[in-house]
Amino acid sequence: MSEMMDKSGGNPFEDDVSLKSNRKLGVMNKLRRSIRRAAEKSPIPVGGKGPKTPTKDDESASSPPPPSPNPNMSRFGDSLMKKGEKIRRSLRLPKKDNDKTDKQEPLLPVSEGSMEEKEEEKVEEEKRMEEMDETYELPEIPNTPLSVMQINNLIEKEVLEEAHLNLLSMRKEFQQEQQKHADDSPMELAKKEKDLSLLYGNLRKKMGDIVRDSNSLPSRNKGLLVPVARIIQEEEKRAEEPGGLLDSWMEAWREAVAEGVKAKVEKVPLEKKEQNVSWLAIHLGHLGKAIVEDLENVKKELRWSYPPSFKVFSTYVRSYHRVVGQHLKKLEVEVTEQKDLYALLDWILNRYKSERIMGSLSLQPDMQAENTDLQLEDEFLKQLKEKYCRKVKEDMRSSLDRVIELEDEEVWSERKALRNEENILKSLFPMDIWTNVKSNAVNTRKIDAQLEVKVLSSCLEELKHFPTRFESEFRRRCSALRPQPLWTEYHIAYINSFTSLQEHMEGYEASCPGEVEGLKKEVKGLVVRLMEVLEEQFKEDIQPYLRRMMTRKWLTNDDDFKQLYSRTNQLSQHCDLMMAQYVQGFAGRLHLHVVKQYVGQLMVNNYSCKNRKHEKAATKIRHQWTELRNLFEDMESPHEWLHPVGDELSNIIGQKNKADIQNHLQPLVEHYPDFSKKHLVAVLYFRGLMRGREHQQILQKLSALKKELNTSGDDRNQVLFGDMQVTVNTDCLSNLPFSCFSFLNN
Repeated sequence: MSEMMDKSGGNPFEDDVSLKSNRKLGVMNKLRRSIRRAAEKSPIPVGGKGPKTPTKDDESASSPPPPSPNPNMSRFGDSLMKKGEKIRRSLRLPKKDNDKTDKQEPLLPVSEGSMEEKEEEKVEEEKRMEEMDETYELPEIPNTPLSVMQINNLIEKEVLEEAHLNLLSMRKEFQQEQQKHADDSPMELAKKEKDLSLLYGNLRKKMGDIVRDSNSLPSRNKGLLVPVARIIQEEEKRAEEPGGLLDSWMEAWREAVAEGVKAKVEKVPLEKKEQNVSWLAIHLGHLGKAIVEDLENVKKELRWSYPPSFKVFSTYVRSYHRVVGQHLKKLEVEVTEQKDLYALLDWILNRYKSERIMGSLSLQPDMQAENTDLQLEDEFLKQLKEKYCRKVKEDMRSSLDRVIELEDEEVWSERKALRNEENILKSLFPMDIWTNVKSNAVNTRKIDAQLEVKVLSSCLEELKHFPTRFESEFRRRCSALRPQPLWTEYHIAYINSFTSLQEHMEGYEASCPGEVEGLKKEVKGLVVRLMEVLEEQFKEDIQPYLRRMMTRKWLTNDDDFKQLYSRTNQLSQHCDLMMAQYVQGFAGRLHLHVVKQYVGQLMVNNYSCKNRKHEKAATKIRHQWTELRNLFEDMESPHEWLHPVGDELSNIIGQKNKADIQNHLQPLVEHYPDFSKKHLVAVLYFRGLMRGREHQQILQKLSALKKELNTSGDDRNQVLFGDMQVTVNTDCLSNLPFSCFSFLNN
């Protein structure tokens, strides 16, 4: 590098003049004075109309100064005016008429009206601003370049145009020497090429720093952007010539813009999530504001320092798309909460392109031709949505676990009765769950309609497992309550509650049919199991009292029946608190069970009424049957076909004349085709008729009626006697001929 400095001259006076006369172009007053002095020495007047023939006086007055000891001085002096004029054109400076005398205008008082006028003038001035001309005229390239050190100093001091002109001169020398002496001095060429590469690299780095900081330090760098733009244009033209940098200067400029944008983004305040639960929302708010302010500055200020081909505003917009996308990718790693994932998705999909940021009115109309979408990595948005759905599902599970915990803390542990809402027992949790799911759906819909469906699917998929988990905890915590009335109320309340929950979720069947169907299946299974537990408990409760029906004690004591009636009545009252769609089926199953067990006692007990006790027994059966029938009617049992059996059996049992019994068989056979001879034998035994001619005639009458009415007893929709156990007392069969046994089962 020192050899290059020696070869190029190294005159201190020349160096000082060159450096001082080419200070930063932003110092406009010094530049104007230099241009004016050069114009005064020019043979062509600034305001003249054409060349003037010089006189002797003129020649003597304008005789040139003694020649500089260095030939470069005359070159700088002759070209100074041209450079100044070209620089003025690049900067769009107005020409100053030397014939006009500067006059100081009188100071005027400042008023509110004048301030408003100045603001309006400022707005109008911004409207009149135009981008730099696309074309330009390159100043004269020096014949002999400055030394490497001098050029590097110019670069460091940001005298960019002068540095670049000398680089072009040095590059020209290199090209000439390469053509003439490529084989003679390869080492010298390689050294000069290395120096060129070093200086060009330093120039590009300095220009990159200026561009990067241009929006952060506009007052300092604004004036430097003009030579930066012209250097880039010139180097793009000379891209194919030897001695320059291989990669694109325009692309390097875009990278510098992106680095400046990245620096802006990184300066946006970002609190740690441990310090502030709203850390992400606050950061995204500041980030959006910083983007708008930066682009506003580009639109109003920076763009005018570049030619149109640079598309400055578009470049900054695209840089923000890319840099912000990368920034959000880094942030996503720290985002773990559902609210923060929601805020991030909302910002990406909606807020970034909204009027708050890229759609801001202050950026119009320039943004109308721009894409407003962030530039995100492939699959990033898809992965972010999946992460959000997974978090929604996790939070849903935690929420459902909390529902069970609250039910335990507030209801089961406290043995607290559940609320009665419009005569329906219910828990509060279905509304809580529905509100949670609805909130997720509504909020997600604001982000993206397709994402809403995925979120609903996640919620419903998790909700599908809730009935079984709830049931398991309920059984574990409340088994000790069985068979208290509160235990029954809990079962009825949860039958209603889960049904209510299912009805709420059915509103999403169009969006998530598979998930809703899965939930319905689980709820149905739970309701069936809760019903079965209630039924089994009821059957277990009344079984001791039913066993003692149709006995000697029963005939003289009503305690067992009163207990039977009381338990059934209590369940009937509980049924009033059950949802209507379950009451009939539940009541019907219990009705059928009570009837079978009550009537069945006639078939299995060995008690036989004697001494005309059958009349008392028939009266009692009729009375008790009426009470039971009324009770099940109140419960809205659908099995009305069971109502006649008690009265019809009472008619048979209560007949004084044995022969009259066969006259009361037909209604029983018509209503209950599955009533067979073995059942009749059992009824007759209870009535006290165990043998004799009348007994045989009654059985024969039954056979004739069944044949006549063609009743096979195969109608499974109304089976009462068909699966009823019958114990035949052998005493009553001792006097029957052997042939009679064959028709007992008919």
